[in-house]
Amino acid sequence: MATIQVTDKEFVEYVVKQIVNNPDDVKVERKIDEMGVLITLDVNAEDMGMIIGREGATAKALRTLLRVIGARNNARVNLKINEPEGSERKPREEKEERKSIDDVVGNIL
Repeated sequence: MATIQVTDKEFVEYVVKQIVNNPDDVKVERKIDEMGVLITLDVNAEDMGMIIGREGATAKALRTLLRVIGARNNARVNLKINEPEGSERKPREEKEERKSIDDVVGNIL
């Protein structure tokens, strides 16, 4: 039975290209230094939200999976996501005031 050896760089590139709307703009670089392996990711400005995910969940999941791949190869693997030039973060919308449980239950009774 043959096993397929997937490198950390190929893994990141494959997963990110499946997530984004502009897969041709995905660039992944791999550098090795005294701290371990550094994977640097560049994507289209429009795709940054998909890569980061809600509250950073997607980026955190990618980093966790990279740690697993690194552990299998006895290496420390880190992911750096470069923010594209010209990208602007939209300001967060104000959340409506939260109600207390007393306010909610008081309206029912």
